[in-house]
Amino acid sequence: MKTKILIAIVLVAFGSSFNAQAQKLKKFGSLTEKKIGPKTIKVPYTDIVSYMGYAASGNEDEVKDGKKFYYIYVWVPAVAPELGVRMLSPVGKNKIKKATKSTAYTKNAKSSEYFDTYITLERSDIISKDNISKSAVNNANWVTLKHNDDSSEMPKQPSGSSYNSLLRYKSDVANPTKALTIGLYRIGFTTYKKGEVKGTFLAQVAAPIKLPGVVMAKTIEELKKGL
Repeated sequence: MKTKILIAIVLVAFGSSFNAQAQKLKKFGSLTEKKIGPKTIKVPYTDIVSYMGYAASGNEDEVKDGKKFYYIYVWVPAVAPELGVRMLSPVGKNKIKKATKSTAYTKNAKSSEYFDTYITLERSDIISKDNISKSAVNNANWVTLKHNDDSSEMPKQPSGSSYNSLLRYKSDVANPTKALTIGLYRIGFTTYKKGEVKGTFLAQVAAPIKLPGVVMAKTIEELKKGL
């Protein structure tokens, strides 16, 4: 009996240790690589904008292909050579400097709920701050530049699965619709399987150069206040 109890204690301790370590967020590396000794590392992004939120049934923005989609809007004020996007759920004990925290996140920060993240980076045809409005956004032409479901570079979720997401997109200057120009972008996110999306999340948009004036918000109203 003592042996079984000891094994159980060890397993619980290991599981707690695993969960604590699994969600530790590392530096966000860009597409640029640098060799340091025997190792090749991704050079960290120099400009990162962070947003903490809470997804729950009823506050989704759209239903596409049977999936509930949520959007975070991003105003990019200058031409960028590359953008990186990553999402972590749940936020857990990660401390992120200068992160925008939604009211929903603040109310649910201690929640242990999380979801299997799936993210998209989309660009609209809105290129002027003066043209941003709810109706304009609803009628805009949105182009999906890239998407990601599971990334082995991201911390594992408490379940032990690599279901957090990360993508990097390099501007395609030869194609005007795929270039990273000044304009309104959005991060779309949902869960891989059809069903409810519920839990805390951290979303980050990053660039290899400083982009003064980047604004990130959950709604168009909040975005306009920050412009």
